[in-house]
Amino acid sequence: MKITLIQLNIAFGDPEKNYLRAENFIQRALKEKPDAIMLPELWTTGYDLGRLSETADSEAERTKRFAGRLAKANHVAIIAGSVAKRSASRVTNTMLVINRAGECVKEYSKIHLFRLMNEDKFLHAGDSDGLFDLDGIPSAGFICYDIRFPEWIRRHVLSGARLLFIPAEWPKPRLDHWRTLLACRAIENQAFVIACNRAGSDPDNMFAGHSMIIGPWGEILAEAGEEECLLTADLDLSAIAAVRSRIPVFEDRRPELY
Repeated sequence: MKITLIQLNIAFGDPEKNYLRAENFIQRALKEKPDAIMLPELWTTGYDLGRLSETADSEAERTKRFAGRLAKANHVAIIAGSVAKRSASRVTNTMLVINRAGECVKEYSKIHLFRLMNEDKFLHAGDSDGLFDLDGIPSAGFICYDIRFPEWIRRHVLSGARLLFIPAEWPKPRLDHWRTLLACRAIENQAFVIACNRAGSDPDNMFAGHSMIIGPWGEILAEAGEEECLLTADLDLSAIAAVRSRIPVFEDRRPELY
């Protein structure tokens, strides 16, 4: 399976500009002939949380149409990062998964809100899992801060997830945490970690970039720098079984004790 990540420099609070920029990058990504394309967290608005009453996507319908059109026309899956989704009186940070037919097959709303960036003041936490199938491969989605909660990710792997997709807006001062946590999540779960961060800055933050695709042995298959770019890697899915047979972590678990 070939995956292409779009490490986007997000225009702060400007959905119109971000849809145009994302479509341009998706068209460029298609030249790589990927099976799936992924965008970062809150890519339509960035962290302009105070204006979400104006800029949040109502029921995420615009983003579903946008990604669905491109997915169907090009027979490619699009993990459409996450967007601010407005539903009735609340806004969630919601990841969208669009299949090759252009259908939205999963919505996952971030369950761990990051107080250091005031998510708890403007967003409503989700309450459901991130499990989905991608071309028949059991997968799961998480968003940024979620990677600090290994028990949440392990729950999905125990349910069969083999590909772990993580859109993010991870700040530059904690780049070492980003790289270490992603590698740990891959190694401990013996699964692929596919993490798409944003590039650039907003009025309050510098972002780390360094989107990464990591194999189940913890090897870095591809890593970006700090700038806006595309990042592509081929995943050998047979590596998961090979690693799990070499170190049988899941067979050696003692769930009766923890």
